[in-house]
Amino acid sequence: MSYITVTDGKSVIPDNPTIPFIAGDGVGPEIWAASQPVFDAAIAKAYGDQKKIFWQEILAGEKAFEETGSWLPDHTLDAIEQAKVALKGPLTTPVGGGIRSLNVTLRQTLDLFACVRPVRYFEGVPSPLKEPEKTDMVIFRENTEDVYAGIEFAKGQSETKQLIQILQEQFAVKNIRFPESAAIGVKPVSEEGSKRLIGAAIDFAIEQKRPTVTLVHKGNIMKFTEGGFKGWGYELAETTYKEKCFTMNQYQAIKQAEGTEAADASLQKAKDAGKIIVNDVIADNFLQQILLYPEKYDVIATCNLNGDYISDALAAQVGGIGIAPGGNINYDTGYAIFEATHGTAPDIAGKGKANPCSLLLSGGMLLEFLGWQEAADLITQAIEQAIRTKQVTADFAQSMDEATELTTQEFGSLLVSLIKE
Repeated sequence: MSYITVTDGKSVIPDNPTIPFIAGDGVGPEIWAASQPVFDAAIAKAYGDQKKIFWQEILAGEKAFEETGSWLPDHTLDAIEQAKVALKGPLTTPVGGGIRSLNVTLRQTLDLFACVRPVRYFEGVPSPLKEPEKTDMVIFRENTEDVYAGIEFAKGQSETKQLIQILQEQFAVKNIRFPESAAIGVKPVSEEGSKRLIGAAIDFAIEQKRPTVTLVHKGNIMKFTEGGFKGWGYELAETTYKEKCFTMNQYQAIKQAEGTEAADASLQKAKDAGKIIVNDVIADNFLQQILLYPEKYDVIATCNLNGDYISDALAAQVGGIGIAPGGNINYDTGYAIFEATHGTAPDIAGKGKANPCSLLLSGGMLLEFLGWQEAADLITQAIEQAIRTKQVTADFAQSMDEATELTTQEFGSLLVSLIKE
């Protein structure tokens, strides 16, 4: 077996890497069965016999629990740590209790601090927007902090009462309105965690020649956590990236000192020099802006909970999370897990109705991560062609006129034939 290694902070990719996959729960096994031949066909078409992925199945979720008694066996984490990257389908997580989210556990355990979600429109996909093609963004969502850190204390527990008492007596907190029945959660947002996420977003914008990075936050209310995120982001852009970025923070300072005309001239000069413009938007305003003026935004950096909402809202604008890819990446260690972003959809599991595009496009992100752009492009092009000719799965077929509805497996087979052609 050949594995990806990291030398001097850079991933070294063998031509025949072993990459673990988790098929997932619900519709997971069928979307994986439809997707794997597509990945293999794209690699073979792009590189002949020079490159190949050896897929290694590892277990998590219901299948893991049934076979091992553990929802996330140690050998699964060991396999991912050895291989550095993995691809996974959707996993079951009970709502309101029971096991903790396996997705969150994987992200926290491997410190996959950046959840990267590209959102773009595919011509022909049903969308609620008049001009969905204007939506083309990449979200960088901080993955390890915020309320997803899971620091919570249930109503009525002795620890909760002690914490409330400490807050009231030692910190003079007076606005826990119903202390006897309150549950308490803690929201950590750190300078280090914020800067490494925002730095990854800026690096991406520079590499991909995206003109703007927008910090989305609720710092007007949460002044020290999300307000800190905004402030640390501007500080990073103005110091570490001062040769590559111009911030709206700098614009406002010039405007205050020298007037609007001077600030506008500085902004235009930065744009002409190809600098990344770093700005910020309050989260609730941003959710309006992406409906009204999505073309204004390119790369988004945001805290964990905001990123969750924003990613799904943007996915809905271009056709739903069934066609939204995602990757969870640590750019320092080289660890990365790419995943279908939708749920397990147990109501349609086994019926051949699931859309495999989220997993397929996430697999394309994996190939890009390996540097195998040609193979990734073949997958994207095949999906575009299938949608353009209205040969689609049930979710799209029901919203398209004169569409040919294909099963999950038939859709995968169509893509393989398109790639080979």
